[in-house]
Amino acid sequence: MLICATLFWAGNFIIGKYAFLTEIPPLSLVFYRWLLVWVILLPFTYKEIIKYKNTILNNLPLLFFLGFTSVGLFNSFTYLSLIYTQVINSSLFNTAIPAIIILLCFLFKIEKTNKFQISGLIISACGILAIITKLKLDILLSLNFNKGDLIMIGAVVTWGVYSTLLKKKKFTLPLLTLVHVICTFGLICVFPQFLYELSNGQVINFDINLAYALIFLAIFPSIGSYYCWAGAVSIIGANRAGIFLSLIPLFSTIMAITFFNEKFQFFHLIGAILIIIGLYLSNRENKNG
Repeated sequence: MLICATLFWAGNFIIGKYAFLTEIPPLSLVFYRWLLVWVILLPFTYKEIIKYKNTILNNLPLLFFLGFTSVGLFNSFTYLSLIYTQVINSSLFNTAIPAIIILLCFLFKIEKTNKFQISGLIISACGILAIITKLKLDILLSLNFNKGDLIMIGAVVTWGVYSTLLKKKKFTLPLLTLVHVICTFGLICVFPQFLYELSNGQVINFDINLAYALIFLAIFPSIGSYYCWAGAVSIIGANRAGIFLSLIPLFSTIMAITFFNEKFQFFHLIGAILIIIGLYLSNRENKNG
């Protein structure tokens, strides 16, 4: 289940790049992807939405921000970044999300941090810096970074905010119902982006390429990954499951090299090593703390 979840999520990056290459507007892709998810989930969740309506109404602000940060911002940033940067870059940045979550939980005073986590954050940040500078001092000094890399950092931060907000959740909803409600608020946030893209003449063509992309995105990374991930966590726990997130950049890199002839370069390796070391330190407990 964990391998399926991470494989499907890795496929999200591949479809994002495929959409750019086949001239599918990124924000329109986000809107139609989650609209299809919303329609697919409705027959399975509408009874539970009615049943838990008071819980939903009492937690509207939190549910809105969960939809805004995940569906509304993370997906849009991800697909926009893939216009300018490699799949390998975008997927590697995702490995830093656990470190971002630790930082945000510390800033929002949700959880305490320790010296290992601080060290891990710094080392992970160095890993991200290695990737966006390609280990070239002149890029760092001139601040001439790849636009796509900077957009993807925005995506990583928004997913960190989403995950941090999830930790503040005090209520319980069935998994698919929660996904559907978050999807609903996300669509409300994505709709203005969709209209903005249309106003700039980026009209989506309803052809076979779009159909393939939407079917894959709706079934696999949108519903399949969440279901497999939740099931696996319930069996082996969140900590052991979290280790498998490192498979996402591995799968993404293999597919990017296979389908798009991307090159895995030395700065990717150094960045990945630093981020992984940072993750290892971030998950250590301070026994003297």
